[in-house]
Amino acid sequence: MSAQKIALAQINPLLGDLAGNAQLIHKAALDAYSQGAKLVVTPELSLTGYPPEDLLLRPAFIEAAQEQLELLMKELAQYSDLTVIVGHPKKTSAGLQNYASVLQNGKVIAGYAKQELPNHEVFDEVRYFVPGNQACVFECEGIRYGLILCEDAWHAGPAKQAHAAGAQVLLVPNASPYHLKKEALRIDVLRGHIAQTKMPLVYVNAVGGQDELVFDGGSFALNSKGEVVMAMPQFETGSGIVAASSSGELEKGLITPPQSVEAQAYQALVLGVRDYVTKNRFPGVIIGLSGGVDSALVLAIAVDALGADKVRTVMMASRYTADISWIDAREMAQNLGVQYDEIPISGPVDALETSLAEQFKGLKVDATEENIQARVRGTLLMALSNKTGRLVLTTGNKSEMAVGYCTLYGDMAGGFAVIKDIAKTLVYRLCAYRNSIKPIIPERILTRAAIEGQGQSVGRAVLARMLWGEWPDEAARANLRVALSHLRRVLPGLLDIDARRVGFADAGLQVVSDLDLLGDALVPGASAACRLAGARLWRGELLADFVLPGCDEFERWCAVQRQRAAGMALALQRTLVRAVNTASFAKNCQAGGVIAASGTVLVSVIAQNVDPNACSFVYETLA
Repeated sequence: MSAQKIALAQINPLLGDLAGNAQLIHKAALDAYSQGAKLVVTPELSLTGYPPEDLLLRPAFIEAAQEQLELLMKELAQYSDLTVIVGHPKKTSAGLQNYASVLQNGKVIAGYAKQELPNHEVFDEVRYFVPGNQACVFECEGIRYGLILCEDAWHAGPAKQAHAAGAQVLLVPNASPYHLKKEALRIDVLRGHIAQTKMPLVYVNAVGGQDELVFDGGSFALNSKGEVVMAMPQFETGSGIVAASSSGELEKGLITPPQSVEAQAYQALVLGVRDYVTKNRFPGVIIGLSGGVDSALVLAIAVDALGADKVRTVMMASRYTADISWIDAREMAQNLGVQYDEIPISGPVDALETSLAEQFKGLKVDATEENIQARVRGTLLMALSNKTGRLVLTTGNKSEMAVGYCTLYGDMAGGFAVIKDIAKTLVYRLCAYRNSIKPIIPERILTRAAIEGQGQSVGRAVLARMLWGEWPDEAARANLRVALSHLRRVLPGLLDIDARRVGFADAGLQVVSDLDLLGDALVPGASAACRLAGARLWRGELLADFVLPGCDEFERWCAVQRQRAAGMALALQRTLVRAVNTASFAKNCQAGGVIAASGTVLVSVIAQNVDPNACSFVYETLA
């Protein structure tokens, strides 16, 4: 007997769209049949979408799902001897069950009720379903297949039960939401079953976004040794084929190479935004740009998900907004070709402060006034949303949400929080990943010091959680003590540190990093004095002696920033060498002098008297 082809239908169902989902299944079956497949496996609850939640409490919905299943079964009968597994809710004598029916030639030849109902994290199946207790084994062209569903695979019992019932190959339809590094975890768990049963298995997962969940696909097959013999792409719909020999062993097929964590996370965010907006039929989105890294990342994700024509950006500057912020915001919008508007908010902010002046008399200015600005911005964005029908995407990250660094009804206003599950350190890594594909996020957004609320203090516990959020509290606090001790040595007098909080010694201090100034020196048209000052800033490797113990994310960030800083310094040095022969540059250098960086003399500038040969020698040395 020749090898039997099994089709993995990695589809993206729309929750509640019974007819539409049936069409997706039908198309997958047709594709599989045309490739000579004998068996098609679709994801868990493929007919309804996952999770159907309170739709399951409506008898009419359950009846409609059964009717659609029967219609689909009749349609699939035209594909002679093709076996198709379809997930759906089923009313049985035991109650409503999470079910999978095995369809062949217009009949249900077998069926399986999920035994292990998840009731943790994002799952709530115990609310709706009653568990099954029976194995399901069916035969297709001489091979005996066992069938279990999603959560069943995380427990030893159902796989052992299927093996005891005579199964040679285990089929596992899933609707498994993604989290970081989950694909490796799935494989490790399933290899444990294979070690006990020696059964190869086929794992089929749904793909797509549903509210806060993203299903990543990434369907795969493992042989009896636990080796990956076939793997499909993550975050993409499609159909894959794996072949089973007459003994049931799975043969090697196409294997999609695994992606980096950054690539997975970015694609998950893109897919989540795309499906939330399109499945809910919003005409587009609105994003409030700040010139910072969070809104830049959200903008990049939105454009990749929806296209530039579906994205509108708004910059809402106040009198406290630095020029660098709106310049960077405008550049980011231009890079991506999206609609960009500027709405000044000084007027409404002043009006609110005037209205509150009597009530605030004698009270110190604090975060209240800052929050007024944030709430004005939220009000304007929601007004634009109401008028245009577009969805406001909020830009707060997980670190901010975890420690409460956000304004209720302000920067939290909106309909979909794109990066609420992304820590600040990962935000920078995702920006670097996106720029590695095509540079769209201005360099200065990534390299300038992200110092929010200058002049204010921050609780030590907050800092510890932000930097070492996955560590035990005591270990995180110990790491912070070491870091603060080091900061005291390298930046004497800058910080005010006590037992509870960390802040700047000078409450009115405006902090500008050397990287900011280095970037300013590279701006086209920068003065000679600015370029000379920028060159003198370079003193060697960025933060060479500064370490945050146990904070790998910081080290990875530092590595990227060090490379960028070195590149900026070298670019500036070359700019100076090329400019040194110009009369205007020499004139602006006054009497002349020596430009030094990294301990190396670049060139001597003598007004109106520069040796071209010396300039050429220096430039070649730098290159």
